Amino acid sequence: MLGVLLRDEEVREIEYLLKKELEELSTEMADDEMNHIVRRAMEERYQGLFKIMKRFTPSEQCIKYLRREYDESF
Repeated sequence: MLGVLLRDEEVREIEYLLKKELEELSTEMADDEMNHIVRRAMEERYQGLFKIMKRFTPSEQCIKYLRREYDESF
């Protein structure tokens, strides 16, 4: 386990970066013609980033980024 001290502005920057990456992944995964192997890798990345985001962002803001498959894990 690692510990990190961050200033408020650094936390906001991390939140912003995570949200942008999750939005981009979500948009790309909406492509129906995507290879299932690529889609699975993107789903795993999305899930990992979402778990990180939950540590930085209030739960009200995380709800927007929940995916159907992972609703129960929140």
